[in-house]
Amino acid sequence: MSSSSDPTGRQARLGALAAGVCYFLWGLVPLYWKPLSGINPVELIAHRHVWSLVLLILLLAIIEGGLRDLGLALRPGKQMGLLFLSASLLTLNWLVYVWGVSRGQIIETSLGYFLVPLVNVAAGHFVLKEHLRPTQWMAIGIAAIGVALMIVQAGRPPWIALIIAGTWGGYSLLRKRSAMGAIPGLAAETLLLAPLAIGFLFWQNHTGAGALGRVDRWTHVLVLSAGVVTAVPLLLFAYAARRIRLSTLGLLQYLAPSVQLVIGIWVYHEPFSRSRIISFGFIWTALALYTADNLLAQRRRILPPED
Repeated sequence: MSSSSDPTGRQARLGALAAGVCYFLWGLVPLYWKPLSGINPVELIAHRHVWSLVLLILLLAIIEGGLRDLGLALRPGKQMGLLFLSASLLTLNWLVYVWGVSRGQIIETSLGYFLVPLVNVAAGHFVLKEHLRPTQWMAIGIAAIGVALMIVQAGRPPWIALIIAGTWGGYSLLRKRSAMGAIPGLAAETLLLAPLAIGFLFWQNHTGAGALGRVDRWTHVLVLSAGVVTAVPLLLFAYAARRIRLSTLGLLQYLAPSVQLVIGIWVYHEPFSRSRIISFGFIWTALALYTADNLLAQRRRILPPED
């Protein structure tokens, strides 16, 4: 029987598929946030909370026992404290990412997500005691060289990237250890910070600084779509995090920053030096090696031993 700590078979495949779709969608999100660069990033994050919560409550209302699970998640105790911590890490991650995109730093935000898998792999090994095969260690080492070259090439501490990596790595670990389902867990996280988000939006409107009612129709559509843009990939992530190893989840994450990197270069024409091209090659080599090792290991489990 498969479990979240030792995933096999159908559950692991579904988890890997969910993670792949999730990361591809996250790779595309600069195309969503860049047109909103004229709006205060804090206000955009507040909108993410509010409209994500609306969508999640609707989903829970049509799922049998969904609202009951949400109520159980919000009982005072250790679980609620962990939810508040994960919600805070997620919010800070969102804020730094949106701020970076709005300031024309899409490549540096992608660097942050290149760093996240290394954080996840380290957490999987040292915190969750997940075993890594020699080839997997080799892949991690090659990826680390690629990321280190990116940092050296920047010539300064990449604060945007480091905060993104640290907050998302911490969030990944907390979601991996959570016993809650994807939708109730995300709804609880969102609900805990919703009062702050709603209060901030009311204040923005009161002072005349808010976007709603003061921007064009297309921008209104984008702002009000924040719930869908935010919730759908996160639900896929939460689903995947409980079905595949944290180390596997971490290295699949390279898909998102790779797509973001392409968007930063080809769509928004951010500078991309030769050294970054070399770094990118190291990272994709590591991902290919790790993937091949996983496929071989899975085939060995499926094929019966020879007589």
